[in-house]
Amino acid sequence: MKIFAISDLHLSVNNPKPMDIFGPAWDNYIDKIFADWREKVSGDDLVLMAGDFSWAMKLEETAPDFAMINTLPGKKIIIRGNHDYWWKSISAVREVLPQNFYAIQNDALKFGDFIICGTRLWNVPDGTKKMTPENEKIYKRELIRLELTLQDAKKMQTNDEKIVCMLHYPPYTFREEDNEVTALLEKYGVACVVYGHIHAYCRQHLQLEKHGVRYFLTSCDIVENKLTQIY
Repeated sequence: MKIFAISDLHLSVNNPKPMDIFGPAWDNYIDKIFADWREKVSGDDLVLMAGDFSWAMKLEETAPDFAMINTLPGKKIIIRGNHDYWWKSISAVREVLPQNFYAIQNDALKFGDFIICGTRLWNVPDGTKKMTPENEKIYKRELIRLELTLQDAKKMQTNDEKIVCMLHYPPYTFREEDNEVTALLEKYGVACVVYGHIHAYCRQHLQLEKHGVRYFLTSCDIVENKLTQIY
């Protein structure tokens, strides 16, 4: 079994929203992703999608987006991004997922020798300016949710399975410094982290290792609309 990752697909089958207005990296990007996906992925592989899956506003409007991706091979695992407005309760999301689709929200799932967990996260403090009270509230709440998903993953770890954590927001600022998020990831023995959210101009490494944790930035436009192989 191989594990791949890609994020920020921003699908819009029902209500087309052209992404090429954001730059040439988005020209025919879905076709490019599909071609690369079919070349790399087999039925037993995992594909992690770290948020911003669909532009849909309501859960029922996502059906064509899920159906389109479900024509591709592999097991697909998703978490919520900041633009996934359709994502309501996790139980409601799981009820409509097609076969071979899995959703994670502050919990974890085991696939063979790997445990996949995840949460949306939020902008981490950058130390240069004070966070607004609302942003600080959301950030603190997301730290709690991160620890919940990591705790759930740790409980499932019975035979040294590797823990893979999916985040939508980056776990650090562009300076890639240690912080509360990276400390939690290290505390629970996470092997690697997949995240997205960043587009266009990027000052972070696409792949980075810090204190034994591997980090992968997988926003589709930044990785040239190709899946990143994690394992």
